[in-house]
Amino acid sequence: MRKVSALILVLALLLASCAVASPSATDGGDKPPVTVTEPAESPDGGEEPPAAKDLTSLEMARLMGYGINLGNTMEACDSKNRIPGRDPSVYETMWGQPVTTRDMVKGMKDAGFQTLRVPIAWTNAMDFENGDYTIGRAYLDRVEEIIDYALDEGMYVVINDHWDHGWWSMFSHPEQAVRDKAMDIFVSMWTQIAERYEKYDNRLIFEPANEEWGNRFNDKTPFNPTGGNLTQDECYELLTVAAQKFVDTMRGLGGNNASRFLLIPGYNTDVAMTCDGRFKMPTDTAGNKLLLSVHYYTPWSYCGDTSGVGQWGTTGDVEEQNTLLEMLTKYTAQGYGIVLGEWGVLDNEGEDRLGYFNNFLTNCDLYGYCPLLWDTGGLFDRSGTRALNAPDIARLFKDRSTARDSLTREEIVVNARDNIAWMLKKAADRPEFVVEASEAFAWIMFSSGDWSTQYSVGDAYKPESITAGAVATDVEVTGPGTYEVALDFTGTGAGYADGIVFAAVGLINGEILFPGYIMDIKEIRINGEPAEPSGKLYTTSDNKVCTRVNLYNEWVSDIPAEARAAGGDLTGATPAPLEHYVNEHIETITVIFDYIEG
Repeated sequence: MRKVSALILVLALLLASCAVASPSATDGGDKPPVTVTEPAESPDGGEEPPAAKDLTSLEMARLMGYGINLGNTMEACDSKNRIPGRDPSVYETMWGQPVTTRDMVKGMKDAGFQTLRVPIAWTNAMDFENGDYTIGRAYLDRVEEIIDYALDEGMYVVINDHWDHGWWSMFSHPEQAVRDKAMDIFVSMWTQIAERYEKYDNRLIFEPANEEWGNRFNDKTPFNPTGGNLTQDECYELLTVAAQKFVDTMRGLGGNNASRFLLIPGYNTDVAMTCDGRFKMPTDTAGNKLLLSVHYYTPWSYCGDTSGVGQWGTTGDVEEQNTLLEMLTKYTAQGYGIVLGEWGVLDNEGEDRLGYFNNFLTNCDLYGYCPLLWDTGGLFDRSGTRALNAPDIARLFKDRSTARDSLTREEIVVNARDNIAWMLKKAADRPEFVVEASEAFAWIMFSSGDWSTQYSVGDAYKPESITAGAVATDVEVTGPGTYEVALDFTGTGAGYADGIVFAAVGLINGEILFPGYIMDIKEIRINGEPAEPSGKLYTTSDNKVCTRVNLYNEWVSDIPAEARAAGGDLTGATPAPLEHYVNEHIETITVIFDYIEG
């Protein structure tokens, strides 16, 4: 048995992070290379504005530069108390944001942002439940005002339909009539939007959805109370149909919409799932006018709301980011410009965040991607200074956007590669637990109900990815036998994890070293007391490398085909056997399992 004390690793990481220099440091050894983005000029060097040119998708993504989201504003809605047709300002401020002003948008441009993404809930102004698909004029007017604020500043604008009360779940409704209604709503919505804004040139970009095109087709919502039961293959197929319908509808309207740039969301807007062969970009009569959108919050334990892990910057962290972003060159090689429609570090601050931003933007510069920062007022002060409120981040964006006019594309690529090499060199100074190919370690992946307490979530074993104060007891698995893994949260700030949103027992390299083996769970203890599962636990793998047993995973709707259990009987199997414990304060959790041949 080999025990890893995650608390010790966290302390070591914190000490190491203090030694990592800021990219604004002035001594030569710690100063990163300068990296900028594509010059904001027309591709042929002419004097006409880029919007008037016959731009390709790749050129457009570069010209869009760095961007920012007007988050939690026009997409704000109340699915539990839906009242359509109110004054637009009621929705605009529903989630705590101020009314958007021209000065606010000007501040975004002055901060170095060249593109504004405006997430929108269009059904705020549509009584679709009663068969009326008309978007209220006042809502269209208000969105147009915001579009004009940005265009008047010389920015590009993306507008979408953003979750929007979850009406998208109608696409997986058990009744075909409801599925047909969903497509009717979709076509009607985007026909009205396109006709209303037809006068705008290529600086206005349409994005048909947000993160809904994928697994979220199956969401349980007031419009589909039971949720959908589409397989993942069927979700991919539905996405393909919806994307093609969107493109055909836009092109059929003529005018500027016949050649407008359209931003197609990838599957779940997830990089790896979008690079899956099942994802297909639609065909387009316009040619070179389709952009691809994915989002990037990896790892979520560091980037997410109330993120539970406060460190980023090991060699593994940097390489993971570099690898995932490079995967998207699959599409740039086909001529599609890439827009990172959302990305950011939502709740962490400090040197690690600066390093994350620097490496991320450098990758975008290297490959010509357009990154649109997700912000809901946490970084950009909309009401007061109308500027970025973190000096290091403000300097990073301002310096890059100011400098990008001075370098050629070739110089940008060279400097980006130098900067990535610099980040990897700095990362090498950070302590990191490295798993050899011949080793297998078991641990409890965990995220609390409020996401504030976490440990090594995902199929990569990262014992340094843990909330400060938590202690993990992990074990090296060498073959058949009985093993014990545990987590102790009593040393965290709260002294416990506030509920469970995700938990699983993972075994890194289990599928490779011990193919077909089963983790037969014998005992689960929560706060020292036996926990009674609500159903049978099963062994599976998401990536054919890491073996796992889900303890609570609400995102799994069906037992996977590769699931296995002792005796082969999967009757009563569930991905959420700890469902009766999700709201408890978890001080400790312990799992004992037999590791046996399948």
